[in-house]
Amino acid sequence: MSELRERAALLDEKDQLAGRRELFALDDGVVYLDGNSLGALPRHVPGRMADVLTREWGELRIRSWDESGWWTAPERIGDRIAPLVGAAPGQVVVGDSTSVNVFKALVAAVRLADPERDEIVVDATTFPTDGYMAESAARMTGKRLVPVAPGDVPAAVGPRTAAALVNHVDYRTGRLHDLPGTTAAVRASGALAVWDLCHSAGALPVGLDAHGVDLAVGCTYKYLNGGPGAPAYLYVAERHQPRFDSPLPGWTSHADPFAMTPGYAAAQGATRGRVGTPDILSMLALEAALDVWDGVSIETVRAKSLALTDFFLECVRAYVPAGRVTSVTPEAHDERGSQVALRCADAPAVMEELIARGVVGDLRRPDVLRFGFTPLYVGFADTERAAHILAEVLG
Repeated sequence: MSELRERAALLDEKDQLAGRRELFALDDGVVYLDGNSLGALPRHVPGRMADVLTREWGELRIRSWDESGWWTAPERIGDRIAPLVGAAPGQVVVGDSTSVNVFKALVAAVRLADPERDEIVVDATTFPTDGYMAESAARMTGKRLVPVAPGDVPAAVGPRTAAALVNHVDYRTGRLHDLPGTTAAVRASGALAVWDLCHSAGALPVGLDAHGVDLAVGCTYKYLNGGPGAPAYLYVAERHQPRFDSPLPGWTSHADPFAMTPGYAAAQGATRGRVGTPDILSMLALEAALDVWDGVSIETVRAKSLALTDFFLECVRAYVPAGRVTSVTPEAHDERGSQVALRCADAPAVMEELIARGVVGDLRRPDVLRFGFTPLYVGFADTERAAHILAEVLG
């Protein structure tokens, strides 16, 4: 134990991101390993929101749509997120929930595809809401839904496929799926690739532009630390924007929204992905939260993420009694996101006790303990301590 603890201290000394922890409101003595579910609060966000509430809303009121930049927030904040997912400016718009954006993206993808194509391929292990939305999109567009394992998507797509919806990282196991290879296979078949980035954006390089992704969606309250219920985002590759046909054409995506005309004419660019009035308070909290990324390389974040999860697995093997847990997270770096999932027979009771002892993770019923490693504020000493307390609870 002492050897691993000493190594953790040395690794923390060399950590290029160690100073970022001070930017977050985290309790001393608590190891927060649930940033893959809800990111921690950046310390400066409450001050920014106090100004939004008292001055922008309280004093300027309606004038803030122009004077405080409220109206352009969805595109402006989208351009802040774009570098974190490997997108050039003008392709990401912020607003609505992940579920709503999945629906918009998938229906729009089908409308972009050849009308003769009658199938939608969907990740069979997907987060439930993606599956629900895919079913609804299939009913609405008259297509047949084809659920397949994410690794089988390249073989499953073909001349009948209109679009494929895949999660970049499995929310249960932390398995990282092959975005470049799958996207290439989907596009080679003549279909469009739609990716859910909820468990990867802010934790690892995505490369939307570099890998030719067609459309993508993601949330902002996990690794991006936007806060509970923070608005999601929609990526529309520039090449598709002129023909992007949203199934939810709201007034703020109109080419002239204040003309209030009965006929709809879509705006140019990613603005076509907007729907109704932006949720300004949560959107501006997200914008402020993104400041913690200033000067941070996503490649540096990825390197630390892999080092943290490697170290945690090593500590678990060293500390936890044999047979008490089994990792369901891949060992291979190119197959791992930024979480470790451990199968444990009495997972609910174990997680309850871990939280009581200051190690905050979560679980997926019936038997999976999830530990998310957010490199901006989780250190190696945190990681060793979490494994040590897990061993005590299981011992």
